[in-house]
Amino acid sequence: MENPRLESFHDKYLLEATIDQLQEKMQNGEITSKELVLMYMYRIGQLDKNIHSVLELNPDALHIAASLDAEREKKGPRSPLHGIPILLKDNIDTGDKMRTTAGSLALKNHFAQRDSFVASQLRQAGAVILGKTNMTEWANFMTDGMPSGYSSRGGQTLNPYGPGKFDVGGSSAGSGAAIAANFAVAAIGTETSGSILSPASQNSLVGIKPTVGLVSRTGIIPIAHSQDTAGPMARTVKDAALLLNVLAVSDENDPVTLTNQDRQGKDFSSFLDENGLQGARIGIARETYFDYLSSEKLAVMNQAVARLNEQGAVVVDEAVIPSAKTEWSYDVLTYEFKADVNAYLRTVAPHLPIRTLSDVIKFNDKNGEKCLKYGQSILIEAEETSGALTEMAYISALEKDIYFSGEQGIDYVMQEHNLDAIVFPNNYGAGIPAKAGYPSITVPAGYTPEGEPVGITFTGLAYSEPLLIKLAYAFEQATRHRKAPELGVLASE
Repeated sequence: MENPRLESFHDKYLLEATIDQLQEKMQNGEITSKELVLMYMYRIGQLDKNIHSVLELNPDALHIAASLDAEREKKGPRSPLHGIPILLKDNIDTGDKMRTTAGSLALKNHFAQRDSFVASQLRQAGAVILGKTNMTEWANFMTDGMPSGYSSRGGQTLNPYGPGKFDVGGSSAGSGAAIAANFAVAAIGTETSGSILSPASQNSLVGIKPTVGLVSRTGIIPIAHSQDTAGPMARTVKDAALLLNVLAVSDENDPVTLTNQDRQGKDFSSFLDENGLQGARIGIARETYFDYLSSEKLAVMNQAVARLNEQGAVVVDEAVIPSAKTEWSYDVLTYEFKADVNAYLRTVAPHLPIRTLSDVIKFNDKNGEKCLKYGQSILIEAEETSGALTEMAYISALEKDIYFSGEQGIDYVMQEHNLDAIVFPNNYGAGIPAKAGYPSITVPAGYTPEGEPVGITFTGLAYSEPLLIKLAYAFEQATRHRKAPELGVLASE
């Protein structure tokens, strides 16, 4: 950087800086939001060519930040997010000069006509929407065998802890890699089943997959209304909680958020408690879910469980979920995808020729060399459904998912052992809470000898975010595992 003051701030303070730390620097006049945006832009330009996490930057970001600086000087900050640069996954509408494409070239000319509810909430809180992050195309609901983090629009996002070596996680891969690499303070991802928890775990981040209903889905390119939700991805539990404060607002255009009455106006950061694990009853979902782990990752998770004990938790080490071995399908997603994506595409600007899932498939066929590196088998399977959600196969699959994920799943094991939460490794247990619509939070648990991040995930019942945040924060503060990836070598490549 040419500016020695900004270079010094970058080297001493910016990396791994929390929202509170940056707010203090802005309040003291040591730095401005505009300068923060400039430093993050510089890092992206310097380092992201090797990671491919950021698709585009907001052309207005510097001016928005400058206006927020002026507002701070005159009126004070709007919220803890005032002037804080945030990245959004590329399926979240922003009514500005950036595109929203879900990673698809079929939507390469799609500029949303208005903000998503999530983007609107962030702007009202004074956050600076810095840019859009790459994602697994169509949130990894396009084809079998597509690698996490790949899209025809953005190419392959890599894990900054081991580019080309470790899985980056999906489908909010760009959000995970970017925040791990300190390209912004935090990001918003989306999840249908594992798409926040997976990249957060793989990039040594905190990721909150909220209860379906806590955060509005209005203006987000969907997979399935039964399971979709947006959520924060950050480097600390407190930063994620501060974002959740802004996002957890009911939206009359998304009826499920009207089930969220008891969480309105809650300050999730008030549940941060270093002693939060003392006396908490934690079930360890070993059967099935720990079987996925390599010996190196198993050692990390066993150490994490030991730390829960050390922090005073009552650990139930074999909390068996009755439906753990159930043969699950993604039939609910297949049927809901056509109905939900067609409903979204009806809202795009009139000049855009892509108005239905069928249009997407035809566009990909015509541009196969660029668009179909891995095919589109799942899109075609979804298109073959009626889109009316009347099929008995769909209704039966939905009823099965609800029963085995809840009453014969998480509800059962939590009642049997009187648990406060269940622990899964990484995102390996994401499917059951996803089908139940229940929340999870993942926190860094350590690293393998090779340096691959491992996450510990706490899952609970609907709207148990305050308790999960309490448990995750206590674990985070007791262990402090997160360390930034070493990106210096990338800058010289």
